[in-house]
Amino acid sequence: MVEVKPIDVDGRTAIGVRVELPRTRLIAIATPAGYLMCGALDVELLDTHLGQRRIVAGRALGVRGFADLLERPLESVTQAARELGLAPGMKGRDALRILLDAAEAAQD
Repeated sequence: MVEVKPIDVDGRTAIGVRVELPRTRLIAIATPAGYLMCGALDVELLDTHLGQRRIVAGRALGVRGFADLLERPLESVTQAARELGLAPGMKGRDALRILLDAAEAAQD
């Protein structure tokens, strides 16, 4: 099963995606500027093998649903995410605020 739903972050909208797979699930919340994901995200791969793409992403562990991704601290973030202001230990909701701010600033 695949679920796609709007995620409210202080009156702004990010997009949540949940994919149920055998014995696991993938959970992500995306904005136009970047995304957060469950522990399946390989931050090192994004930085080393795909570094030229400057992917803005963060990973949280112990995520079973969208609420967890909003409330859990980020375990790791890409270099491009660090440059935008995301940091390990930051709650997902706070990171999404930064990503939504960045997306709005890019539109101005």
